[in-house]
Amino acid sequence: MSADTRPAQSPSKYDRLIAAARAASPAPTIVVHPCDETSLRGAVESAQAGIIAPVLVGPASKIRETAARFSVDISGYEIVDAAHSDAAAAKGVELIHAARGELLMKGSLHTDELMRAVTAKVGGLRTDRRISHVFVMDVPAYAETIFVTDAAINIFPDLDAKRDIIQNAIDLYTQTGFGKLPRIAILSAVETVTSKIPSTIEAAALCKMADRGQITGGLLDGPLAFDNAIDPEAARIKGIKSDVAGRAQILVVPDLEAGNMLAKNLAYFAKADGAGIVLGARVPVVLTSRADSPRARMASCAVAALYANARRLKTPTIAA
Repeated sequence: MSADTRPAQSPSKYDRLIAAARAASPAPTIVVHPCDETSLRGAVESAQAGIIAPVLVGPASKIRETAARFSVDISGYEIVDAAHSDAAAAKGVELIHAARGELLMKGSLHTDELMRAVTAKVGGLRTDRRISHVFVMDVPAYAETIFVTDAAINIFPDLDAKRDIIQNAIDLYTQTGFGKLPRIAILSAVETVTSKIPSTIEAAALCKMADRGQITGGLLDGPLAFDNAIDPEAARIKGIKSDVAGRAQILVVPDLEAGNMLAKNLAYFAKADGAGIVLGARVPVVLTSRADSPRARMASCAVAALYANARRLKTPTIAA
């Protein structure tokens, strides 16, 4: 997701992220139904950058026709034929089970089609962890790389789902080397606990769950309103004394609607790029949008590749 109007050569947090991914081994990646220019070119450019090693899954004739029409060289990449988008999603999951790929990447099919195959009870890629989505956002006006979760998968997550959503984000943050012990703000409309706003009660419960070891690897605080989660002066004015307030690195939203609006506001008002990745499945899933800038699309691949590489090596791959 992007509304990037900055010059193409302007420095960004994503530049460092992409450089780190280039320094690691290319991640074998199953690209599902890359049958339009954007998805096919995005996969090929990420491969040319040394970030992924793609296998293209979908109608072979349509993939080759798209490549020819838009002058995308796919001569060096394997194509696995699948009749249509649903078949491509199923085949992509099958190839993951066959250990042909460490990442799954969305092409020009609908997100629902891909996630239906990923979440299938029989033959899917489910684990014991709840599947969730993270936007890794480069906001020019903010010093930190910001994670926003969950803004794409879980519509109204309950307390147990939010526990997994937070743990997924912490694991991504730490295992790809953004840093240790990330600061997590659990967002609501206000920073005080009130029975009138259920998300404030859940935020307080999640903080206590972290105290009891049910969530590990991060510093949690909540409820926090958006302003005092990311602005030290706003936190000071409200009298909030916290290691998280004003300095959050992971923003946990109450529900998908709030997360989607927050992420799009950052994209269109703050000119942020947003790389998207799905976690909690057997492999990371790269979700991209037709509106993504080339840099955001490559950053999505870079985040997923670094995470896959870290999981393989069990060591961080990017300096904080």
